[in-house]
Amino acid sequence: MQFEAPFRAPPEIVRQEWIDHNGHLNMAYYNVLFDHAIDHMFEALGCGASYVKERGLSFFTAETHICYLRELKVGAETRTTVQLLEHDDRKTRFYQELFHADGWLSATSESVLLHVDMNGPKVVPFPPDVAQRFADLQDAHAALPMPERAGRSIALTRKTA
Repeated sequence: MQFEAPFRAPPEIVRQEWIDHNGHLNMAYYNVLFDHAIDHMFEALGCGASYVKERGLSFFTAETHICYLRELKVGAETRTTVQLLEHDDRKTRFYQELFHADGWLSATSESVLLHVDMNGPKVVPFPPDVAQRFADLQDAHAALPMPERAGRSIALTRKTA
């Protein structure tokens, strides 16, 4: 299977109901936009809604780190990219960038997702066909540079006198 590097989700428009009292996109809806992009990528991988219905398998988010860089306003057209940073037989680590249609970066997200048997639910290895698709995606993304914001932790910085 051939994949884009990075994967590009279809554009989305910032909706009025996503705007907070500060007049810009509420922080929760950045995560919605990132989640929609992952959903599109999972569909391309054959791990979307039908994967859950037909095979009883899915992905659960274990951890996410979002950096808010520039605000988005109602009506803004956005584009989101997804890069597979690494995976093993049960987990994936993705890095995403959310862009305004004009090309500037609005936010980044890094997430770890777990492959889950919905009958447990419990974390389980990928079936062989899915493992191969993730290997193909990893190969497609292998030449991409490690994003500067990947692997960040969160803390208050302490100034020294």
